[in-house]
Amino acid sequence: MSFLAVLVFFLCCCYSAGENEPIQTFVIPHSHMDVGWVYTVQESMHAYAGNVYTSVTEELSKDKDRRFIAVEQEFFRLWWDNVATDTHKKQVRQLVKEGRLEFILGGQVMHDEAVTDLDDEILQMTEGHGFLYETFGVRPQFSWHVDPFGASATTPVLFALAGFNAHLISRIDYDLKDTMQKDKKLQFVWRGSPSLKEKQQIFTHTMDQFSYCTPSNLPFSNSSGFYWNGVALFPDPPKNGVYPNMSLPVTKETIHAYAKTMVDNIKQRAAWFRTNHVLWPWGCDKQFYNSSVQFNNMDPLMKYINRTAKSLGEYFQAIHQSDVFWELRGSEDFLPYSTEPHQAWTGFYASRNVLKGVARRASSQLHAAETLFTRHRIRFPDGPVAKDWALEKLRALRWAVSEVQHHDGITGTESPKVADMYMQHLTQGMMGVDELLAALFLLPHSLETPGMLSSRYHKKGVHHALEQHVIVYNPLAWNITTIINVTVAFPNAAVLDDDGQLVPAQIQRSAQSNVTYDLFIVVDLGGLQHRKYLVKLSEEKCSGRSKCGRTYKAKGVQFERRFTRDSWETGRRLLPVLSGCYELMFDQDTNLLHSITHLQDKRRVMMTQDFWEYQANGDVKAGPISDNYIFSANGSAVRSYRAVEMEIIPGKIVTEIRQNFYREEGDKDYTYSIITRVPECFGSRLQCHRLEQRYWVGPLHLNTEVVLRTSSSLKNNRTLYTDDNGYQMMKRTYRKFINNTVARNYFPMVRAAYIEDELSRLVLLSDRAHGVSSQANGQLEVMLHRRLWNNLPWNLGYNLTLNDCSVVRPALWLMLGSISTAARLQQREAIELQHPPVITPIDQPQKPWHEKKPRRLSPVRSVVLPPNLHLLSFSIPGWNYSSNHAVHLGHINSGKDLHSEPDYNRVLLRIMHLFEEGEDSELSKPVTINLKDVLQGTWDITTLQRWTWKTENNLESNSTMCPSGGDGAFSVTISPKEIRTFFITLPPRTFRLTCLP
Repeated sequence: MSFLAVLVFFLCCCYSAGENEPIQTFVIPHSHMDVGWVYTVQESMHAYAGNVYTSVTEELSKDKDRRFIAVEQEFFRLWWDNVATDTHKKQVRQLVKEGRLEFILGGQVMHDEAVTDLDDEILQMTEGHGFLYETFGVRPQFSWHVDPFGASATTPVLFALAGFNAHLISRIDYDLKDTMQKDKKLQFVWRGSPSLKEKQQIFTHTMDQFSYCTPSNLPFSNSSGFYWNGVALFPDPPKNGVYPNMSLPVTKETIHAYAKTMVDNIKQRAAWFRTNHVLWPWGCDKQFYNSSVQFNNMDPLMKYINRTAKSLGEYFQAIHQSDVFWELRGSEDFLPYSTEPHQAWTGFYASRNVLKGVARRASSQLHAAETLFTRHRIRFPDGPVAKDWALEKLRALRWAVSEVQHHDGITGTESPKVADMYMQHLTQGMMGVDELLAALFLLPHSLETPGMLSSRYHKKGVHHALEQHVIVYNPLAWNITTIINVTVAFPNAAVLDDDGQLVPAQIQRSAQSNVTYDLFIVVDLGGLQHRKYLVKLSEEKCSGRSKCGRTYKAKGVQFERRFTRDSWETGRRLLPVLSGCYELMFDQDTNLLHSITHLQDKRRVMMTQDFWEYQANGDVKAGPISDNYIFSANGSAVRSYRAVEMEIIPGKIVTEIRQNFYREEGDKDYTYSIITRVPECFGSRLQCHRLEQRYWVGPLHLNTEVVLRTSSSLKNNRTLYTDDNGYQMMKRTYRKFINNTVARNYFPMVRAAYIEDELSRLVLLSDRAHGVSSQANGQLEVMLHRRLWNNLPWNLGYNLTLNDCSVVRPALWLMLGSISTAARLQQREAIELQHPPVITPIDQPQKPWHEKKPRRLSPVRSVVLPPNLHLLSFSIPGWNYSSNHAVHLGHINSGKDLHSEPDYNRVLLRIMHLFEEGEDSELSKPVTINLKDVLQGTWDITTLQRWTWKTENNLESNSTMCPSGGDGAFSVTISPKEIRTFFITLPPRTFRLTCLP
């Protein structure tokens, strides 16, 4: 994050910034390195990324005036671990100490801001920051979010919570940026959270229309402007060091022309800002891989103008110390993002639906494994699961989940081979964590305590049904009663819990297989607890309670196929489906949903759900196109099916409605389906408030974009609410545009979206990111899948078309009720969808064993937080450093071998308040909890403060993150939307609690 900074006197000393002051220009050498996109990480490391850090390190060491920034930690860590020599590492530590190589942002990647989830943004930043502090004793203080496709309001909140002092963005709507430039409003103080307000406000700098790249067009050259090292070559860099499109070298003949071009651009930029400080980024995608050439041409140009070195920190310091009161920006975001009237970047909200789903599932599995291993480590510090092996498995999945958050990863805007790379890393990481979960569940914890499946033998002469054991783990810090689904190959089953008690269950034919069955089991689990269930399976029809247990065998009722060509007269033959919360009416003339009545509120809402598609243009000569990034609707959506079949399976645990949609009337195979599960109420919580839906979509025809359209009688005036990164809800008012109105009214839905009128709220919760819109009154339209091809040369050259012929199976939960009821439920329900119970079959169906009665372990104490708090993180990061900063820096600067074993005694704990200020009369109140209820010990608390910024209403506040020490340190108060972070040190050391931002 260190940069070349120059006072531009030679050619622009007469130019002022409005107050007869010279322009102070901060020149920032950088290389934007996508962790993926067109080429895989391995290809990029080989072709250029490794060379960036090798050559930059060597060149910085030659000249004290040179500076460079490092942003994406995945490439740097790969270089550090696999390429850097001992000499390089010694040089890097010295450069970091001197501030000439500076780390900004510091995450594993530069994450997307539209379709990433809060949990995963925090994870990838934590991964990068932990490495940087352990290795260099530094923590980044500024962001560099120059390339994500739009800016969410959650990102500045998270960066403020991470201790950043300033935030930098670039990609916002072209027309909005133009207005902000003219009005000198590219810089402001952003209060991204309506609840946290000034507590987490952060100064934000928006890059001007030139964005993060040096101007590439020179009036005197056809080459690449200020990039003398040329264009990176794949797969192999040239051995002679000569790359294509290298700019004219800086000589006596060219230096004046270069300087004039640079200064003219600086003058142009200076007119768009309120102070005389101009930030001038020097670099672009894949630059500085041949940095000896680059620096050797930059140096004489810098000396020709001036030669004063400064850093990005000094740039923001100068802004901070200026006598300017900055405009306040509230919690509104910069989504969606458009670059031209017909280029709304709203297509990527739904691109590569499968990848989006796998990434979210991997994140959920990682969260479960982290919490389980942490509790295991606290309870059994000496075994039997090898801690090094466990941490290796966790770190592999941490890396994979972090990597895919890149803004050309989870967005679906990468090439097919890069998408395959992400999928490979995710699936390999998930397989490793599956092994870890099995070990944590099954291995005995002491020599005196048999494992779950040990000490068993066949009982001779007795015929039994087959048996299978399933372990179910609740990764949430709440007690839950829920329904899990286990796929089995037998038509009859009975279920017993680990106390030998019969458990309510239901079995029925699977919706998408003729040879398997869905077994629904009601489970009761404490927070962070797991239980073992015994499933007795049989081909023979069971009879009586002893064999059938409490399992209900459900059978379906099939309704004949209905055709859209028929003149549908709705409402004549309605079929009710009842639960404890709703009455759903299905129309037998259409086989579609007709209405939902919320029984408590006694309000009936007319509602239908079906599939529509937008037909995309793939020929650039015929008009605007849709691609991985862009959604450009070629007219209104059309119905994407001609016939519908329906089957209803009434049950005592859950009633299932299966609707199959056929593209053509005579098709044997359906293209779309909706499976709606209507659960009954169990336990104290009204689980029946949610209608669980899973969809089958595809394969699609080429150049189609398919949406689930939920049309209701709610009068929402096309106003929609969607979430920013699962953190906060944003109001989306429908706007009309001269061009591309449909696409520019699409927004990202990461976890939730809803519409409402004065009486009711209709909520959709999602298991992955989608695009969502309200194109008509009472309508919620969710884009589920896209398959596109176009002939744009740029897309063809980089293989960035989206010919995705997969079948996708996303899930949505639907809730309907009064605004107050829905507001109380939707936060927790979204978390429960994101972090469902982990179901681990621990054996295959086999003949029963007679088990010697083992010594039972005392049950693991449940961890139960108040209903408005969520255990966001509970993990053992493994970083090894002294908690005393001075001591840690002393170790780093000692020159000794710093390789050390992971620290298994430091626990990372994060707790989040789910509700907004004023959202609920009770749940929105601050909550005070005693952390002794989570872990025991005596802890000291330290504080961390960030800069304050002068604002137009002159409010200043220090961000004190922790209470004072002493006995009160055990009690922590968490206010609406706060995320509190703690490090807890476990024995054999003295217990200590450290509070962090």
